[in-house]
Amino acid sequence: MAKSEQANTTRPTTAEQQISWTDGDGRARTAWWHSENGTPPPREVLVADDRMTADAAYRTVLGGTAILWTGDFQNARQLLSALGRRADRKRRPFADDPATAFNQQRQSRAVRSRLLGRLLVAVDEGAVLPLRRAPDVRDACAEAGCPLDRPFVCSLTALLGMTGAHEWRRKGVEVPALGARIHPHYGVFSPVRGEYVDLVAEAPLPVATGAGGAVTAFDIGTGSGVLAAVLAGRGVSEVVATDQNPRALACATENLERLGLADRVRLVEADLFPPGERASLAVCNPPWVPAKPTSALESAVYDPGSRMLREFLRRLPRHLVPGGEGWLVLSDLAEHLGLRTREDLLELFEKAGLDVVGRLDTTPRHPRAHDASDPLHAARSAEVTSLWRLAVRQNRPS
Repeated sequence: MAKSEQANTTRPTTAEQQISWTDGDGRARTAWWHSENGTPPPREVLVADDRMTADAAYRTVLGGTAILWTGDFQNARQLLSALGRRADRKRRPFADDPATAFNQQRQSRAVRSRLLGRLLVAVDEGAVLPLRRAPDVRDACAEAGCPLDRPFVCSLTALLGMTGAHEWRRKGVEVPALGARIHPHYGVFSPVRGEYVDLVAEAPLPVATGAGGAVTAFDIGTGSGVLAAVLAGRGVSEVVATDQNPRALACATENLERLGLADRVRLVEADLFPPGERASLAVCNPPWVPAKPTSALESAVYDPGSRMLREFLRRLPRHLVPGGEGWLVLSDLAEHLGLRTREDLLELFEKAGLDVVGRLDTTPRHPRAHDASDPLHAARSAEVTSLWRLAVRQNRPS
């Protein structure tokens, strides 16, 4: 049995995984509570349907009570949008200082997320959504690891996230550097920002070789497997792709098989580097912003204290063959937000005994970089993503 199937039949073991409410007939109900980010179930739940107004719903969630929706599904989506608009109207202006504005925006989003997360739906056994005009969510729920053998309750935002992820996985994301599509799984970062992929496709490969003259490469934190696929497509003899997230490894496996590259890439569950191995090239695209993530998916963007960045640089020298290179793919958005300086980054290179032997830069193409209404527009519009080519300093102490 696959891991995902095992997860779907695991029984809850703690009271915190249960949610209780009273239905419209006055009967006490209990179900399993599903939350991807570990949010505890609400203590107070009010059953509501299409008769509830948006103003009444907003007052309810603002007071800390969750709404379990039993009306029309499309009306629930409209109510969710109405709650979001009301939450946005209550938002205070952001500060001019980029770092302060960044923290304010994250706090504002957290409050908004909590409020909207109080609009709930109950899903029947088999992941059937018993609401009028409801879509078929069975595949989406199964891919997200929801229980299939019993009813459960989750937020509408979580359910919409599952269905959205299912569509991404079904349709895939076009990657010009591959001339093919990558199909991200639920909980795995999607390569929608193609500029960093293009950098890896364009940078000159190192000439250093390992045993037998083979050119090997590590893709550290492979995620969807897109960079491993690019490296294999460029003719690298062997690519070792690592990740700690089982979802990422399953996603990368599926994508590489679909692309016909499974025999060129070896997947390893590891914290950064495969233990005891060295390569001609080690590529890493760590989270770009040193801040605390609020969900598993955010871990691809936010990393407290830049832990992955620091550890990749610190360990890199011992995992390269002589003459090998490390490619660090990193946005300077954190610098424009005042969360890290260029001097901080260069000091990390220095401490690790690494020299910069080249750098490729590109500017972002995503819409937010050109959205003047974004409170972080000044930082986003100045953002540059770089591929730093790093080599071990020759006189570095062993």
